[in-house]
Amino acid sequence: MSALLADVAELKAAYDRQGWCRIPVRLDTDSVEHLRRRIDLLCEQDRPDVVREKESGAVRGIHGCHAYDDLCAALVRHPLLLGLAEELVGGPVYAYQFKVNLKQAREGAAWPWHQDFAFWHEEDGMPQDRAVNIAVPLDDVHAGNGPLVLIPGTHRLGLLDLPQREEQGERERGDWRSHVSADLAYTISGGRAEQLGRELGRQTLLGPAGTVHAFHPSIVHASSNNSSADRRALLLITYNAVDNAPARPTRPTFLVSRDTEAITPEADPRLGVEVPAVGATAGP
Repeated sequence: MSALLADVAELKAAYDRQGWCRIPVRLDTDSVEHLRRRIDLLCEQDRPDVVREKESGAVRGIHGCHAYDDLCAALVRHPLLLGLAEELVGGPVYAYQFKVNLKQAREGAAWPWHQDFAFWHEEDGMPQDRAVNIAVPLDDVHAGNGPLVLIPGTHRLGLLDLPQREEQGERERGDWRSHVSADLAYTISGGRAEQLGRELGRQTLLGPAGTVHAFHPSIVHASSNNSSADRRALLLITYNAVDNAPARPTRPTFLVSRDTEAITPEADPRLGVEVPAVGATAGP
């Protein structure tokens, strides 16, 4: 990894400061095409981990496919992604979650403002937010197809707007479907998100397919509806510190991996990387 990411310390500083960073290396065109074809095939399967839009029935997300698909499993072990995660988390990691969020052309629904760690802490019992999300789009991402929007610096504010347990109810807390649908169980109020955006700004994650971003589990983020003719498929690997694994998770294994052994890197010839000619920065 050091040969490709000479400025790992700079990336870590940016990540710690703002809660996200852009990686100056991306998956090459062939790798993206391999992954895109594989995800398209998985979308055709009728499995509980394949989640569909409430209204149209179009695939909204695929969860935990690294447990049964060899190419997704290979991506988790990719030396670049794994090495980056270890640097940002500060030690050995395992794959806590693997998912692909899809926004189909002109019908992919928004994700409201939220913090991922709210689900992992409240539902799974993850002790601390010592994890990192590695995001890789499999389609080009532009302003019209529902890009991810972050509010930098909010990863330092703790968990916000958590519902009271008596208000939320045990049925909702135990229903994993409210954690993967447009009607999320844990959200940040629009008013608070608007205020935080005015104070701290917003960062939209755009870029060609294969671009790599890292963002913090506690950063406030959202995405809009896909109003364009272009699909947006975003692959997300959550690496968690080995010593930060939840003791007794209850959600399905495709949402919370029970395999907490540290991952060892392994290169795969199907998954290459390249250094973009321009725009290779770690973010402001």
